[in-house]
Amino acid sequence: MDNSAIADNFSLLGKLIDIHGDDSFKAKSYASASFAIDKLPVQLSSLPAEKIFGIKGIGQAIGKKIQEQLETGHLPALEQYILKTPPGVLELLHIKGLGPKKIATVWKELGIESIGELLYACEENRLMLYKGFGEKTQQNIQESINFYLANQGNFLYGKIEMYAQTFTEKLQAVFPGKVFELAGGFKRQMETIDKLEWVTDVAAADLSAFFSKNEYQVRIENETLFAKGQENVELEFHCVEKNRIAAYLFQKNASPEFLDSWNKKYGNHLPDAINTEEQIFDHFNLPFIPSFYREKANAIKEAEENLLPKFITVKDIKGIIHTHSNWSDGSDTIETMARHAIAQGFEYLVMSDHSQSAFYANGLYPDRVKAQHLLIDELNEQLKPFKIFKSIESDILNDGKLDYADEVLQSFDLVIASVHSNLKMTEEKAMMRLMKAIENPYTTILGHMTGRLLLSRNGYPVNHAEIIKACARHKVTIELNAHSRRLDIDWRHINAVVEQGVLISIDPDSHAASAFTDIHHGVLAAQKAGLTARHNLSSFSLSEFEAFLQNRKG
Repeated sequence: MDNSAIADNFSLLGKLIDIHGDDSFKAKSYASASFAIDKLPVQLSSLPAEKIFGIKGIGQAIGKKIQEQLETGHLPALEQYILKTPPGVLELLHIKGLGPKKIATVWKELGIESIGELLYACEENRLMLYKGFGEKTQQNIQESINFYLANQGNFLYGKIEMYAQTFTEKLQAVFPGKVFELAGGFKRQMETIDKLEWVTDVAAADLSAFFSKNEYQVRIENETLFAKGQENVELEFHCVEKNRIAAYLFQKNASPEFLDSWNKKYGNHLPDAINTEEQIFDHFNLPFIPSFYREKANAIKEAEENLLPKFITVKDIKGIIHTHSNWSDGSDTIETMARHAIAQGFEYLVMSDHSQSAFYANGLYPDRVKAQHLLIDELNEQLKPFKIFKSIESDILNDGKLDYADEVLQSFDLVIASVHSNLKMTEEKAMMRLMKAIENPYTTILGHMTGRLLLSRNGYPVNHAEIIKACARHKVTIELNAHSRRLDIDWRHINAVVEQGVLISIDPDSHAASAFTDIHHGVLAAQKAGLTARHNLSSFSLSEFEAFLQNRKG
């Protein structure tokens, strides 16, 4: 091992000792040794043992660990710490502005074990409640995380959407009169994107000249050009003649399952002189199947029987359900959020701040619940006919109970029940908590069912079929959390929800008025499942929503 590798090992060991809150003297010793080794003018491997022990900042104990590494290539003390440290916590060391002490805080006090979870906490203003984290520190950490994630090559749809659209416009400006059609996973509205694809009639050589001039990495394979610039987004261009664009788009804008079924029924040869994908479906006397719905083979059968759903759109959303104000961990006042909702044309707002156990989010104790309800009553008088509903996002506690006594739960118009703590669960444990919450007569909506954070944290394991059946029995709505990092419930399970007669609720889980726009991401996911407005609670008009709540309370 060279000096650099040995120094890095000691540096990491010192940081991990600090993160775990162990011997601070040892942590400083390893950090000092790392610094000293990194500055040495000669390689340690060229020195005899007595010379190593004589280096300033290197004592007997550290000297022996140096010899151990030189002889075996391993530092067992470091390896032991790595084994007992979650991989995501180790990765936090890559984030500028996060030292061991701050990492220890977010891990041990907030339960954060990945970069994505930390970003989500920043977006919800969670860090500012802890010593050493002010607003500026939180903002700097958030910026550092975004920079780091942008260099990993995988993106949330919601984070890459604007880039894809503006880059398409830029290409159309550079190559006027030429076609650039987005395709692939982006066009299919997949939750995460590992590359952006276009079908174009620009020659690969011309594209190559443009990208090379702008210092992109470029390679060409057959008809496809691959490019990557400083944004670290994989760009893929399928360069074909103009009369082949529609057929190529059809192939790229569908899942393998859909294409296999299509080819068995209609063959894999598409007619000539086709200019649009719509014309392909016209040729076979079929209604157009949007690319986002070309996932399951069953979509073809629905088209053949003229049974394609009337896909939900953002315009179908009538109310904003699941929002957090500055009473808990949101950044805006209730009035600000209500007036923004009115300006956006919504009919109602469901104010659902965090419950008392969510100390990390300034959750509401019963006395603050009463005070908030008085304020909402005052605002409802001022803002008629718009209405703010009194709700709470109640933590589902470790034993499955909700976070308040019944007399407090009775005071809400509706309750969203969600798991926020002790997320490392077996399926048995997770199911116990969720099923008890669903059975609670005060639970109206089951929030973000699996607790997943896309590209960051897998959800806890659940039996979706059993949860959906339980929600049907107890008339509990299932949330489609529209935050682009959640999109939970997964769209792949929505058909089963609808078949059981259970409502979905597309909710932004917004922590600021500006985040109401997250419903857009929820709608994109819902479209993939073929969800219609009549099966979505947040598409109910104000009168329908009031009737729903009244009917549910009996």
